[in-house]
This record gives sequence, C-alpha cells and structure tokens, in this order.
Amino acid sequence: MENIKLKNNINLLKYTTIKIGGCTEFFAEPKNISELIEYLKWVKLNNLKYRIIGAGSNLLIKNTFHQGLTICTRKLKKLKINKLSGLVEAECGVMLPVIANLIAQNGIEGGEWLIGIPGTIGGAVFMNAGSGNIWISKNLLSVQFLDLKTLSIYELKKENLIFKYRFSSFQANEFVILGAKFMFRPNKSIKKITYETKRNLKKKTSSQPYHLPSFGSVFKNPSNNYAGKLIEEVGLKGFTIGGAAVSKMHSNFIINNGDATSEEIYQLITVIQQKVLQKKGIFLHPEVRMIGY
Repeated sequence: MENIKLKNNINLLKYTTIKIGGCTEFFAEPKNISELIEYLKWVKLNNLKYRIIGAGSNLLIKNTFHQGLTICTRKLKKLKINKLSGLVEAECGVMLPVIANLIAQNGIEGGEWLIGIPGTIGGAVFMNAGSGNIWISKNLLSVQFLDLKTLSIYELKKENLIFKYRFSSFQANEFVILGAKFMFRPNKSIKKITYETKRNLKKKTSSQPYHLPSFGSVFKNPSNNYAGKLIEEVGLKGFTIGGAAVSKMHSNFIINNGDATSEEIYQLITVIQQKVLQKKGIFLHPEVRMIGY
C-alpha cells in the first residue's frame, strides 16, 4: 500500500460544476487504474466509506463533513482514436468535449453533439447521457469496469448491458466504469464535422447558462414532454431560494448565484417537483445524483 497518497479535509466544491460541496475526510485523484484499485483496497482494509466522482457535473454534494474517502477519476484520461476505423477507446475521466473536438479533427463523424456536455465518459455511460434523441449508448461497443466486491476487471459488450433514457445497468450494480469503446464513422469531411461541432456548441451556449455554475439539466424529460417547458408553465422561471435560482435562460437549469448552499438547491428542486406535480399532475425525476442525502 506504499502508493497511497491522500489529501485530508478537502472542500469538494472545487470538484463540482455547481460549485457546492462539503468537506471530505480523505481525497484522492488516481493517475491510473492500478492506483484506483490501490485506493479501493485501502478503503476495504480500513473499513471506510467511499464515493467516486468524475467531473462533478450532475452532482449535488451536501454541505457537510463526509467521512471516508472521495475518489475523483478525472485524471484517468487515456484516449486512443483510430482515424481509419472510427474506433475510440477512452478511460472514464476523459471529458466529452475533448472527444468531440479530437474526433472532429480526425474526420470522424457522429460525436458532434458531445461538445456541449460538461461530463466525463464514466459519468456519461453511467447516466446514458444524451442530447435530444441521441444517447451515448448509440455508438457504444463495450464497457470496461471494476467489480467492487472482488476488485477484478471485466469488459462487457453493449448487448449484455441495459441502456434506457438516462439509465444504464451501472446504476443498479456494484461496478465502477473504468473506460469504454465506441465506434463512430471515419473518413468524413473534417471541415463539415468541425462546423457542425462548433454550431452545436454555439446553440448550447446561447440557450443554456454555461457561464454560470450549474449541473446541466436538473430533471429528466417526462415522456412526450419537456421538464423545462413544464417548469416555465408553472411560473418558476427565474424563481430563487437564497443563492439558488431557476435559470432565466433555460428552466431545466438551476444556477448557483455565487453563495447558494446545498440545502437551498435541494429545497429548490423539491419546490419545482411539488409545483409541477400539483399543477400538471407530473412528477419530475431528477437527473442530478445526490451525495449525503
């Protein structure tokens, strides 16, 4: 266990896109898969609690003290792109916009939409992230993961996993996603793909509050409807609780105006759910994962 390098009492707000989070007793950022396994062995040996985070988008961490170890995977960012076949192999910490830009530069088509999602491959596969009618599982071939009980590494093809709207098998098992393989379309026009990628980013940044701390989308869209539209229709666009606000740009975004607490964000999520249920008869399910609740 000589590889164990831990930080103590780290504030997790620096590790979330909403810029909110409590303090963690121990913190680690493994640089490779072997280090990640070492940290998990250490946790088991010392019978400690632990949690694993990526880019911290889509994540609400309670403003409290979190015992045990928080592992951040964002340094696990090995990436292999085969420009001839369109095969992309990415570790769990690779950011989606990085993939979008690099495959565009290599004339590989099909990942232009990834540009506007501020998450990692691990988080995206876990959530089956998407934009409009496209989901990350569309181009997925296989996922490499760690079984937390045995600390053994396995790989499963997509057909042996379950993917639905904002759901993957990984939400219902004790596995940690280590990386994934994707197949995109090679030998396409770099100019056309780059243009499309930039257009997608412009569309996102002009309609969503990317300049402010947020989660990205807060709620899953109900079938045949849009969460943002429902929130706006019940009059909550711009509604605030303390430093937490429903964005005036896009009602399915909650923003941190600079001094929001996790409790204010949580209250705002609850108020939205109650009001939409009361006025529309629809219960909005959060996309946001919560730690400490």
